[in-house]
Amino acid sequence: MNLSDMNWMEVAEYLSKEDRILLVLGATEQHGYLSVMTDVAIPLALANSASEATGVIVAPPLNFGVSPYFLDYPGTISLRTSTFLDAVEDILRSLHQQGFRRFVIVNGHGGNDAARGRITELSNEFKRIKVAWYSWWIAPSVTEVAEKHGLRSHHAAWIEAFPFIHVRGMPEGTKETLYAKTLLSSRETRDFAGDGVYGGPYKVEKEIMDEVYAAALNDILDLLRF
Repeated sequence: MNLSDMNWMEVAEYLSKEDRILLVLGATEQHGYLSVMTDVAIPLALANSASEATGVIVAPPLNFGVSPYFLDYPGTISLRTSTFLDAVEDILRSLHQQGFRRFVIVNGHGGNDAARGRITELSNEFKRIKVAWYSWWIAPSVTEVAEKHGLRSHHAAWIEAFPFIHVRGMPEGTKETLYAKTLLSSRETRDFAGDGVYGGPYKVEKEIMDEVYAAALNDILDLLRF
């Protein structure tokens, strides 16, 4: 159930019985041979699956995150960290004023982590608010699936190459893992990362991706029980 499919009166009716909501934080940035909307599409799919199982509504995703290091890759749209933090705070304040109290944030982008501190500040202010933060690709359950298959997770590689992400020109094989020793400008990042994939297999079997998805979804369903 999506907020975008409801009118305000239906939301009010929902709030008379329920105070949980799923929030999706993403990014629009280069992902090698995957869609620049990968960091939105994956957490939104997970949130929608969780909603189907529980009836908890999903708010429209925040499509833009903090991605300054990829700005020299065309298609990347980055918010300043201060702008992003203010946006997340304003979203939570808006929903809190209306009666939402329990938030599960399904995050799709590592650059958004700074919001965790801002959310903690809000938790100090709003005593009854509860917020769960879930970055799916680094969750222990997902890491366990990867390790079972002898895999490690890297940006824009197999871990994000779900069948429902449009993939064009995807190479076969594996790319050498990249590790930067210093912080890089966006120009330096493009020179360093080339196609934008940070290493490992470009893709793996659908069965492995199904395991990853199921593990992440089970985590979110568990978080919704708080």
